[in-house]
Amino acid sequence: MSITRRLLGKAALGLAAAALLMQGTALAADRPAPFDKPGVKIALVRYLSTGDFFQAYLSGVEAQAKALGVDLRVLDSRQDAALQADMVDQAIALGVQGIIIQHGLTESMKDAAQRAVDAGIKVVAFDVNVENPKIPQIEQSDRDLARLALEQAVTDNGDSWKAGYVYVAGIAPLDRRNETWVDVKKKHSGISEVAMFGTLDNPIANSVANQARSVLQAHPDIEVMFAPYDEFAKGVKIAVDEAGLNKGIKIYSADISTSDIAAMREPDSAWAATAATNPAVVGQVSVRALAQLLAGEDPGHNVIVPPTLITQKELIDKDIKNMEDLSAKLPQFAHADVAMPAWMPNPNAK
Repeated sequence: MSITRRLLGKAALGLAAAALLMQGTALAADRPAPFDKPGVKIALVRYLSTGDFFQAYLSGVEAQAKALGVDLRVLDSRQDAALQADMVDQAIALGVQGIIIQHGLTESMKDAAQRAVDAGIKVVAFDVNVENPKIPQIEQSDRDLARLALEQAVTDNGDSWKAGYVYVAGIAPLDRRNETWVDVKKKHSGISEVAMFGTLDNPIANSVANQARSVLQAHPDIEVMFAPYDEFAKGVKIAVDEAGLNKGIKIYSADISTSDIAAMREPDSAWAATAATNPAVVGQVSVRALAQLLAGEDPGHNVIVPPTLITQKELIDKDIKNMEDLSAKLPQFAHADVAMPAWMPNPNAK
C-alpha cells in the first residue's frame, strides 16, 4: 500500500488527538476525586439575574465549571423566593453533587439549604446567609465595598453633606453594606440622610429611577447619592440626568460593568466612584470553593473576594472603556487568588 500525503495527514491528526486526550487524562488524574473522572454534576440556583453584574457572575461560574470539566445546571428563580427554594429540591432530584445558592432570602433558603446538606450534597452560598455552619459563605467583602466608596465620598465632598440612600433590607450583601453606612454616619455627624428609598422590582434601574424622581423633587438639596448596587446607581443617574442635577449631585456605588464604565465616563457624569470586585472572578471563586468541598478540602466558612476602588477620574485618565480594559489596566481586578489550591485549573490562564 502506498503512503499518500492524505494518509500521513490523517495519521498526524490522529496522533495529535491522542496526545490531547492523554494530556487531558493526565491533567484529570492530577486532580483529587471526584474531579479525576468525568461526570461531576453541580447546580447554580439563582435568585437575582437581572443586570450586567449577574451576567458576568454567571460567565465566571460557567468558565470555572468548564475548566474543571463539570456538568453545570443553571436554575433561575427570577426573584421568586418560593420558587428558588423549590429549585434547590429540583437540583437534589437531578442528582447533583454540589449546589451554589446565589442570593436569596434567609427565611426561604435556610431550610432548603439544609435539605440539600441532609441529602449529602455539598453547598456554598453567595451573598445569602443561610445560617448554616456547614455551608461556606462567598462574599465580596461587602463592608469594604461600602467603606471604599464612602471614603471616596468623604474625600470628594468633605464630612458634611445631605445624602439620599438607596437600600432594600433583607438582602445579605445590601444589609452588610448598610452596616458600614450606619457606621460612617456615626463617625461623620455632618452627613445627613434626608431620604432612603429602593426597590428590586424589575427592571430594577427603571424602578429605582421612578422613586428617585420623587425623592429629588422632595429634597432638591441632596448633594450625594449612595447607591451601593450598580442597578440602583443606574436608576439614580437616570433621574439626576433628567432633573439636570448632574453637576450638583455625586453618585457613589458598588459593583461595575462595561455599561457602568460608559455611564461614569460620560461628560459631566454624576457617577463619581464605585467599589467593585470582578463579578466573573466572584463566579469562579464560588465554583472553586464548592469544588474544594467536593474534594474533601476546607475553603473556610467565609470566602472573601477583596474589592477595588474605581473612580471616574481613573477611568478617564487610564482610558478604561470596558471590563477588558479594567482587568488589563488594574491587574488586581483580573484575578483573585482565593480558593485556589495547586490542583485547581485557572480559567484565566493563557
